[in-house]
Amino acid sequence: QVQLVESGGGLVQPGGSLRLSCVASGIIFSSNAMGWYRQAPGKQREWVAGIGSDRSTKYAESVKGRFTISRDNVKNTVYLQMNSLKPEDTAVYYCNILRGWPSSSSRGAWGQGTQVTVSS
Repeated sequence: QVQLVESGGGLVQPGGSLRLSCVASGIIFSSNAMGWYRQAPGKQREWVAGIGSDRSTKYAESVKGRFTISRDNVKNTVYLQMNSLKPEDTAVYYCNILRGWPSSSSRGAWGQGTQVTVSS
């Protein structure tokens, strides 16, 4: 059974930074592309960033240059380093397994997510 557990969210001022973590179990983590998504209040969930099994990456235009996705295959963990945060980055952030690479479509059940709030 696949399980995804996100953590690392919180309240941060505009311009600040956070690092999110997602621990995956029940899959051969190193063989899977992984992605981060977010859902703001009243909006649909959107894809933010993805990383292939070869560690290649891609980003949504709205976060390019500010966010960095990475992975640790020993710890079965995917990270999202978020810098220069803006109020519009406020959302619940989720990770998921991607449907291949460089797809941005998810294929697993969603975890509980982690709340990121950017506010002064």
